[in-house]
Amino acid sequence: MIAIFSVVPLTEGESISPFVTKVIEEVDKSGLDYKLTAMGTIIEGPWDSVMGTIKKCHAVMRRHSGRVLTSITIDDRKGASKRLDGKVRSVMSKSKRAIRT
Repeated sequence: MIAIFSVVPLTEGESISPFVTKVIEEVDKSGLDYKLTAMGTIIEGPWDSVMGTIKKCHAVMRRHSGRVLTSITIDDRKGASKRLDGKVRSVMSKSKRAIRT
């Protein structure tokens, strides 16, 4: 499965990059494939591993903020793997122009 998630501290002011850094350290420890984007982190792997990692990321942020908002969108396609890059390549191969990634 592939999921994009964001974990946002609601009590820490406007700049959250120091807190996002802590979350990314947790994602990196998971050993799962991931990509950081401007609006969230995309992570790929088995259900339990992905959800367990997101749970740990929420807990990391919760230690730093009295209120945390976690958003998750999941794409769970039977038999699919290597979709972090595969989904992008699929769209690019069908496009008649350059696409920014």
